[in-house]
Amino acid sequence: MPGTQDLQKFINYLVTERQYSPFTVSNYRRDLVFLIDFIGKRPVDRLAAREFLVALEKKRYSRRSIARKLSSARSFYRFLMREKLAEQNPFQNLLTPKLPKKLPNFLYPEEMKELLALPDRGTPLGLRDAAMLEVLYGSGMRVAEISRTNLSSVDLAENEIRVLGKGNKERIVLFGSRANSAIQDYLRNGRPKLLADGKNQALFVGRRGTRISPRQIERIIRRCARQAGIQKKVSPHTLRHSFATHLLSGGADLRMVQELLGHASLSTTQVYTHVTKERLKQVYDAAHPRAKR
Repeated sequence: MPGTQDLQKFINYLVTERQYSPFTVSNYRRDLVFLIDFIGKRPVDRLAAREFLVALEKKRYSRRSIARKLSSARSFYRFLMREKLAEQNPFQNLLTPKLPKKLPNFLYPEEMKELLALPDRGTPLGLRDAAMLEVLYGSGMRVAEISRTNLSSVDLAENEIRVLGKGNKERIVLFGSRANSAIQDYLRNGRPKLLADGKNQALFVGRRGTRISPRQIERIIRRCARQAGIQKKVSPHTLRHSFATHLLSGGADLRMVQELLGHASLSTTQVYTHVTKERLKQVYDAAHPRAKR
């Protein structure tokens, strides 16, 4: 039976080897504390795993929450087996609830144009926000990735950024001429006025001159979207979704988009093909005289 010491070993593994974000680690910890409390001192076999699933369903967790808790349990037991602390993974072949396909939220090009034009480029913070929005939309980076980006990772000559993504995997992302100009303007006229410490290597800094956090970036983007009159819920991930959707709509190869997004599996990227089809249907229904009902 796993206990709190085993859980702490697993958490240390997530932090040091997998380099997961504090938010992800916190979710794992919460899920596994619940599992350990449920299991108690009984042997953990497939029957116990099925009883755990039934208990989750009785507590009326959403299908998404149940799927996440079972995924956490599977990962935990894979680690325990690796460390010779368990002989089997009773959660390995346990069927998880089928999740409804949820299309990513994204902005149309005209909405993106409004958002990118919003920051006041006459102020240091406005220059930073303009550069940040251009880079997020132009590269498809995750919010944690752009928060971690250092000056040394940016190659303005090649329009590239070296990114350390999920699972400590490194990749190169690209950005366009608009983002390049915005970065240069920010580095020249914005960042020096915001810095609290000249030794700070972060590309983007906050109001106090220290490395900007993912939460701060989220707040900035929500505020910009609201001020731009965009009615949708907009987050940094919305810009990532928009990046992928617009590339595919423009004829980009799916595998190229997978590489740029840093997806381990092509199936993760394929969700964006459904988004582009939805857009095509909307255009068709609005434009074709025989489509309207």
